[in-house]
Amino acid sequence: MTFKPLIAAAAFTVSLLSGAAFADEITTYVENGAAIGGTDPVAYFTQGKPVAGSDEFTAVYDDVTWKFASAENRDLFEANPEKYAPQFGGFCAFGAGKGFKVPVVAEAWQIKDGKLYLNNSLKVQERFNKNPDEHINNATLNWEIIKDVKPEDLKEPIIR
Repeated sequence: MTFKPLIAAAAFTVSLLSGAAFADEITTYVENGAAIGGTDPVAYFTQGKPVAGSDEFTAVYDDVTWKFASAENRDLFEANPEKYAPQFGGFCAFGAGKGFKVPVVAEAWQIKDGKLYLNNSLKVQERFNKNPDEHINNATLNWEIIKDVKPEDLKEPIIR
């Protein structure tokens, strides 16, 4: 009989832990088990292009796994994750400006004012680049509203 409360407590703890991991994936774009699909966020700054991260070099930030192409990039990220992590949790910056959380592709990106912005496609990136300040402003305003909402629950766009 004494084991039942222990089993119940263990099950409750596991459910809390799994819920916490899921909740953090709500605010960060995760694909294939890693933030931003396993692309090294530091490489955008140091190599000027997207580079695939490796399972060998990882870090956990905001309870999400990030991958890096090298130990040096991982260490740079760990020393200052706010500098290297993409804006809007790595979701599409253009989409966030419209009130949605949209997946991204590694090739659609821009660093503006020292911050990394990712987008859903090269076509969307072209639209973003026509007026990046407006899109960033709209996304910044919307992010406070949509940050903690599951992507699939954003049925109605927030137009700014």
